[in-house]
Formats: sequence, structure tokens, C-alpha cells
Amino acid sequence: MIAILIFLIAIVLANLSILYIGPQMAIWNSFILIGLDISLRDKLHERWHGKKLKRNIFFLVLTGAIITFLFNTQALWICIGSVLAFSLALFGDSYVYEKLFHKSKLEKMNISNMASALIDSGVFVLIALHFLPLKEQIEIISMMAGAKVLGGSVWAWVLTRKWNTKNV
Repeated sequence: MIAILIFLIAIVLANLSILYIGPQMAIWNSFILIGLDISLRDKLHERWHGKKLKRNIFFLVLTGAIITFLFNTQALWICIGSVLAFSLALFGDSYVYEKLFHKSKLEKMNISNMASALIDSGVFVLIALHFLPLKEQIEIISMMAGAKVLGGSVWAWVLTRKWNTKNV
């Protein structure tokens, strides 16, 4: 339950900070908040494996977008971008994670995070930041993807330590 709550808080904070502070927050969010979420998604993958994983994650992401929208309706494009980006990234992440199911948790998380980071960054920027010039979008996508992979690896390390000590 704590992982779900943290996942939702991170989505809402990431979405609202882009609205209130601007697109420059996307890189920081990618490292700190989205890096956390893509690693938590893998933790939830372990917990929900075979128990409607994709449906559960989709509703979790949708809930985060709805909460964001309720805080500020001006976040509509950010909410749409967030739901589509997370949902499409989930398929890439889940596919890779499932193929590596025999590997260590840390390996699975880091490798699958690469897939989700690329998909999530591209889709989110093209929708939520569609008003930016294409050259700037491409720069932000590459910086966000790198920040998500790096942040995701830090969070994966932290979460696998928790898994190993608490046997979650």
C-alpha cells in the first residue's frame, strides 16, 4: 500500500511541478520522481505478477492524472501526456522485465527501466510539451530519458536493498 501511495504522490508532484515551474522541471522530475516511479512499477510488477498487472498500473496512472487535473484543470495536456506515456512505457517495461524474470531484481529493474525511460520520455514530451519547437523537444526527450535511467538505477538500488532486508 505504501508503494502505491508513493507512486501516486510522485506522479502528481511531477505533473504539477511542470505546470507551475515549467518544462525545465521535466529533467529533475525524470531523475527524482519518475526514476522512482519506474522502479516502483517494477516492485509492483513483482507483487502483482499474474494478477492483472497492466490493468492495475493503468488505473494507478489514471488516478494520478485525475488527481493532478482536480488540483489544476490547466494541467490537461500534462495529464493526457502522463497517462499515455506511462501506459505505453508500461508495455515496454513489462515486456523487457518479463523476459528477464530469471535475472536478479536489480538487473531486471535497470534493463527494463531503459525501455520505459525512452518510451515514456518521447510520448510525454510530444504530447505534454507539444508547444515547444521540435529541436527543443528532442533535447528534452534525450535528457529526460538519461535522467530516468540514472534516477531509476539509483531508486532500483534503494528498493532492492529494501526487498532484500524486508523480504517484500
